[in-house]
Amino acid sequence: MNETEAGSLLESLRTVFDGRLLTDAHDVEPFLNDWRRRYRGRTLAVAQPTSTAAVAAIVRWCSANRVAVVAQGGNTGMSGAATPDDSGRSLVVSLTQMSAVRAVDTVNNTITVEAGLTLAGVQDAARAADRLFPLSLASEGSCTIGGNLSTNAGGCQVLRYGNARELCLGVEVVTADGEVWNGLRGLRKDNTGYDLRDLFVGAEGTLGIITAATLKLFPQPAARLTALAAVPSPREALALLQIAQLELGSSLTAFELLSDVCLELVAEAFPQCQRPFAEASPSYVLLECSDPESEAHASERFERVMMQAFDAGLATDAVVADSIARSKALWALRENVSAAEAAFGKAIKHDIAVPISAIADFIEATSAAVESRFPGIRMVVFGHLGDGNLHFNVASATRFGSAQDESRFLAMQEDINRVVHDAVAASGGSISAEHGLGVLRRDESARYKSPVELELMRRIKTVLDPLGIMNPGKVLPPSVLG
Repeated sequence: MNETEAGSLLESLRTVFDGRLLTDAHDVEPFLNDWRRRYRGRTLAVAQPTSTAAVAAIVRWCSANRVAVVAQGGNTGMSGAATPDDSGRSLVVSLTQMSAVRAVDTVNNTITVEAGLTLAGVQDAARAADRLFPLSLASEGSCTIGGNLSTNAGGCQVLRYGNARELCLGVEVVTADGEVWNGLRGLRKDNTGYDLRDLFVGAEGTLGIITAATLKLFPQPAARLTALAAVPSPREALALLQIAQLELGSSLTAFELLSDVCLELVAEAFPQCQRPFAEASPSYVLLECSDPESEAHASERFERVMMQAFDAGLATDAVVADSIARSKALWALRENVSAAEAAFGKAIKHDIAVPISAIADFIEATSAAVESRFPGIRMVVFGHLGDGNLHFNVASATRFGSAQDESRFLAMQEDINRVVHDAVAASGGSISAEHGLGVLRRDESARYKSPVELELMRRIKTVLDPLGIMNPGKVLPPSVLG
């Protein structure tokens, strides 16, 4: 697009949108790259509306002028879904100025918020009403609830509360033709036809723009206890999970798996994060119990779990946090893995899901297959064991000595992806558990989805976005759209 055409379009946009419009290259720059800096695009401008009506006006203008719409929240996504393409003929619509809490209902246990409110902001608003909003992510201070819903974010408490989709009762959406659908119903039961909400949750902005949501709230737990257990392998971790679920029931809110490589990386990158055990173990499990009664009750139940684990030889050591500070220190071991991994060097990452019962076999067999075929690598395996979501990452065994070393390693990415994702498919799993497809996994998804599934997705996209202006190039491969 040349400057004259761009200038004419911006002048036309100003006739329908008088809000904040960023056009200066310096101001626009932060919106052009994804969080991992793998993708970079260009944009006509960045619009920052402050109301749903303004979003609708922008989308109507985009529809009339055949300008693509790229909705963006905190821009913390892992798959490039919020990055514009390089055509320059798209408009980034940043929703961060729409951050109001519209309503809190402590009887119905719901909160209605605008899409640009950060996840931490939703949590704070719930806490102020003596309620819990349980979605929890490492990026919660900057990611927004609209982005969380658009990518169907997961996090550490899916085991107990479900992912973003399960926590959402209703949404307000601006459709591809600029109409507003108000589906902000705080109902647990609404059996009146197709569930339109679920079309937009997880669609990564390709069908419409979520501008607000009504979310579930829960009572604040009376006590939270955290423990870290050393286990011989993921197989024993799975057996420990079964014991914890039997003993703790719905009070078990997190069950995370960490390999010793993860703790090694964290200890190196974050010296303040002390390894909790004198002797290393091949694997570790981080458990959290949210008890509705008292800390004493939680401690008693936790003790039963750990005693059974020791008696059965499932755990070789364990530490239970005896303070909030100690609990945060244990969680820091888990939450700092990604940053520690990045500090060591680039890794080839996989956000996968497999049936929980298949996890131990999958880790063992697939790790061996990758290590035998690609020498000089090491596996960095961690994730949400309780819901079957693993971050199954492949890193160099040594630091890169040069840019050429790094390039040679990254050149293996496509082959490594094929080995890992074929193994995921053979296990009945998914190649994207919580990060979405975006651009990163868009084309690969066609290999693992059936023709029927792809055709149904294509039809939905064509009907709801006939002009193809909503976040084009994401989720559905071009080969499917035709």
